[in-house]
Amino acid sequence: MQQLLVLEQVHKSYGSVKVTDDLSLALAPGEALGIIGPNGAGKSTLFNLIAGGVAADSGRIHFQGEDVTREPVFKRCRRGIGRSHQIPHPFVKMTVFENLLVGATFGAGQAEKDGHAWCAHVLELTGLMKKANVLAGSLTLLERKRLEMARALATRPQLLLLDEIAGGLTEPECHALVGTIQGIHRSGTAIIWIEHIVHALLAVVGRLAVINFGRKLDEGEPGAVMANPRVQEIYMGIGS
Repeated sequence: MQQLLVLEQVHKSYGSVKVTDDLSLALAPGEALGIIGPNGAGKSTLFNLIAGGVAADSGRIHFQGEDVTREPVFKRCRRGIGRSHQIPHPFVKMTVFENLLVGATFGAGQAEKDGHAWCAHVLELTGLMKKANVLAGSLTLLERKRLEMARALATRPQLLLLDEIAGGLTEPECHALVGTIQGIHRSGTAIIWIEHIVHALLAVVGRLAVINFGRKLDEGEPGAVMANPRVQEIYMGIGS
């Protein structure tokens, strides 16, 4: 089976600081991969590299078998890469449904009729149907998190990048959000999820990667990775 996403020795530096250091990673269609690591490990930069927000200094990025290393964000979006951000920034004076239409129309380039139907589906999938005609600026934090995912899904991604989407939520809110993400994954969308709330992450992903100082420290079955003494020492402060 052809991999959906392949990163080959991707490197990015800002001056003398190596943010990603010859990082290689692969994701199969429909797979869910979790990424953890200390603050400053290069996780969000990794997402920017995949989505096209920043350019790699060296290495290659392939999506669906095509080299997208030098493609801009909008082209990668139309290929099927959608992402959320840590802090939601919806169009606050537009309704929830209008926010989704922006993604469907300009992100995915869908015709108006198709875009409306798809956005209605996304509202159902993300639990926002009852908020469709509510201004985004009046939403709670959990609802804004849902909208952040929904706006990315409106672009019809084959790969959804979730950047600390559970951050700042209460335990019941986090549990509810995990249920929504599980539903998105069951629908066939591949997911890479960066998250510090590990128990939420492990409820969704089938594989876990740990990044430290831009390098991959470990990767594999989540239980085995979390049991790695080096991971425990660096990420959880356990051990010498």
